[in-house]
Amino acid sequence: MTETMQLPVANWKLARTLVEPMYLDKKLYTGEPRLEHADGMVEILKTIGSDEELFTAAYLFSVEDFVDDKDEWITKTFGKSVLQLVNDLQNLMALSKRARANNKESGAAYQPEALRRMLLAMCHDLRVVLLRLASRLQTLRWFVKSGASGAEEYGRETLALYSPLANRLGIWQIKWELEDLSLRFTEPAMYAEISRELDETREQRLEFMRDCVENCKIFLKAAGIEADVSGRPKHIYSIWKKMVRKNLRFDQLFDIRAMRIIVDSVERCYEVLSIIQEHFTVLGKEYDDYIANPKPNGYQSLHTVVTDASGRPVEIQIRTRAMHDFAELGVAAHWRYKETGNSNKSKGADAEEQRVAWLRQILAWRSDVDMPEKPGLEDDHVYALTPQGRVVELQSGATPIDFAYAVHTQLGHRCRGAKVNGVMVPLNTKLQTGQTVEITAAKTGGPSRDWLNPELGFAASARTRTKVRQWFNAQTLAEQVAGGRERLDKELARLGKTAVKLEDLARRLGYDSVDDLCVAVAKEELGSKAIEQAVQPQVETVQEPEVIVHNAKSSKSNVLVVGIDSLMTQLARCCHPAPPDEIVGFVTRGRGVTIHRIDCPNARSLSQNEHERMIEVSWGTPSVDAVYPVDLYVVARDRMGLIKDITEVFMREKQNLIGMNTCNVKGDAHMRFSIEIRSSQELNRTLTALREIKGVMSARRA
Repeated sequence: MTETMQLPVANWKLARTLVEPMYLDKKLYTGEPRLEHADGMVEILKTIGSDEELFTAAYLFSVEDFVDDKDEWITKTFGKSVLQLVNDLQNLMALSKRARANNKESGAAYQPEALRRMLLAMCHDLRVVLLRLASRLQTLRWFVKSGASGAEEYGRETLALYSPLANRLGIWQIKWELEDLSLRFTEPAMYAEISRELDETREQRLEFMRDCVENCKIFLKAAGIEADVSGRPKHIYSIWKKMVRKNLRFDQLFDIRAMRIIVDSVERCYEVLSIIQEHFTVLGKEYDDYIANPKPNGYQSLHTVVTDASGRPVEIQIRTRAMHDFAELGVAAHWRYKETGNSNKSKGADAEEQRVAWLRQILAWRSDVDMPEKPGLEDDHVYALTPQGRVVELQSGATPIDFAYAVHTQLGHRCRGAKVNGVMVPLNTKLQTGQTVEITAAKTGGPSRDWLNPELGFAASARTRTKVRQWFNAQTLAEQVAGGRERLDKELARLGKTAVKLEDLARRLGYDSVDDLCVAVAKEELGSKAIEQAVQPQVETVQEPEVIVHNAKSSKSNVLVVGIDSLMTQLARCCHPAPPDEIVGFVTRGRGVTIHRIDCPNARSLSQNEHERMIEVSWGTPSVDAVYPVDLYVVARDRMGLIKDITEVFMREKQNLIGMNTCNVKGDAHMRFSIEIRSSQELNRTLTALREIKGVMSARRA
């Protein structure tokens, strides 16, 4: 008979017994005894609920300093779930310590929202958030008890990061205490003043609220109304916050004490309001009907202020269950409009809300909810830290190169190496949430073309690849401008026309700038013959502008969106791309994907302003009869028969002319032709033939 293997089980009492000799006389960096900190954490967690694994992990929070193979020891003794909680808690503590140190050294701006999302993203088991909140509350209690230095720094971090998180989870008691203790350290004078103004202890305030709630229940029961009635005294931090926000004195506050009454219908809300007005003295000016006139964010409730026999004011909120749920969990949730000012959510907010919602379930139905395989939930973002403590939000799979470009484009261009948590790593290393990334940059230089190779894995972000392409395009353009300028100067010197203004020459040849002219010369779109004709004295003729326009339907674009089949595409009219032009796609609203040439000015503008809507595309296999519309721009000396000679080129190449616009400028004909072509080779033949026509100075793709 074989023995059944005994699986390790979490046992917090055993954990305390084992760590007690380890923690003996050992203190944390705050000066608090380690065992005292663990005991305090467990007592706080007991007020939330009963979870053996959480209590066990609380006692093991510092065991890695005393056990060589901590992971194996915890797993064998208490199980993998406890090990995961302990590891996550240590990671969160390390993150907090690192961010606090970085901010202190660099004076960097604090990023509470990004840090909260980062904190949640690091949690494999979301219950660790409860451990972290309990640990922070115990630390603040220790500062109150000991009067040790450093409390103000912890208080500021708590107000920015931890108390809003407790608020989102609905752990009100912990939230209130975190805020009150933090205010005590960050604004000691105001804390002391408000405490004196309250003129009673917190227990006395709680007792007063219990009496108000019981009296209200009696009145409602006598009227045959079923309702949930709850009350709370406003805590010191909330009083201070309202005084600051509305610039009020203490004696101008009427909601220091508040009751909430929840009923089953809107009609009942107004019935309850009538009953309250019968039994209490109402302050007439302090009444708001947010049911008939909801707040802009959708919040609904009746608010009134009454006084008791002693003249003490009590704010009363009356709402339905649906209104209450909406206020707590909907778009008007308390934490949204109080903490963020109802601002738009950032990219990682949806994943954060999933985590918060799941953790709410844990708190309410811990015994009924099955633990998911990955309680942390999958997120498509990675949160990394700069050495200065700034949180950088990246997409999943991001590398140090993506990180560098997210910090600053120039840092990305000059990136040559990276350290992750102080260790040199290859530039295609996949980053993980919580890591600190330090970029080594050259003083000059640019990116490598290898970064564009998807097989090498240097750039996970489309934005990064776009930035790299833009750099190489800019380099190519600069080289073409320099080379074309040199060739143009030599040609003008040969012709003895060095005094010619290049701006005038560019305009005469139909180019918007000297740089565009130089690029055309570098690409051999302009020959010596065209330049020679353009610099000859002009003979002015007077001729009425001629405009001829034909319309024709362009053929369907034959483009494949990378990774997606059968997606509607259309060719951009601004640049008329055709194979084998390098192209990029822009996701339009309601019209599928618009295809631009990669050097199109509109595409560059869209990439800078709305890069998240740019996608990779490629030409598909063209059909036999596939044609693409392109625009040609021709500048020539005006003469009889010029249009006939040009259209004969199109006829010879069997190209359909679908539009033409021509005008005369000081004896030169400036013409734009819209034709349909089958390939870029065909287009090149056409442009070459046009340049050979007598009098043509320039022929190029528009």
